Amino acid sequence: MKTFNELQEGVYDPNILKAFFLAGGPGSGKSYVVSRTTGGLGLKIVNSDDAFEKFLKDANLSLKMPDEEESAREPVRARAKKITKKQQSNYVEGRLGLIIDGTGKDYEKISKQARDLQQLGYDIHMVFVNTSLDTALERNKNRPRSVPESLVIKSWKEVQANIGKFSQLFKRNFVVVDNNDTEEDIMTPVYKQIMSLAKAKVTNHLGKKWIANELAKKKRR
Repeated sequence: MKTFNELQEGVYDPNILKAFFLAGGPGSGKSYVVSRTTGGLGLKIVNSDDAFEKFLKDANLSLKMPDEEESAREPVRARAKKITKKQQSNYVEGRLGLIIDGTGKDYEKISKQARDLQQLGYDIHMVFVNTSLDTALERNKNRPRSVPESLVIKSWKEVQANIGKFSQLFKRNFVVVDNNDTEEDIMTPVYKQIMSLAKAKVTNHLGKKWIANELAKKKRR
């Protein structure tokens, strides 16, 4: 017998076949943006950082990522990525809506993931969280799990270099959030934009075909 959650998820889930990629370097505030703009959508977050931090604590390794712990840290990182990949595979099997959290520094990797999901019927989107370098450095310094300043600078430059390519890849489904410290309310319009994308009917023809097939199966039962 299926559980209540299993009955709620699947072809009747309101945000199936929607994949939102997150891009933004360390200190950009991606987690904050997600918490303020995707609440109530039921999208499954794919982020190896959560497991990584837990495993670091379990292994008594520092969240400040010191160089002398690098060799001990890498197996922990690999384990976190393996578990996260398995979670994503389970979500995709049911075509559940996704938030795929990453930095956006590797365009080729993200573009391949996006196209693979399109082949499974997903509509693809990106939320690009943008900050100044100074803001990113300051926020990284104050995070529980920080990375070396040189890595923040390198990552920030790599992410910035990809913004044009991401805009071309995701086109109308590309949302930019300027998340510098400001008194201006930037989250309300972003929230409305993301809600509109998430609630829209699936446009991918492969996704429409999958939905039709799933509904036909239910009618035969």
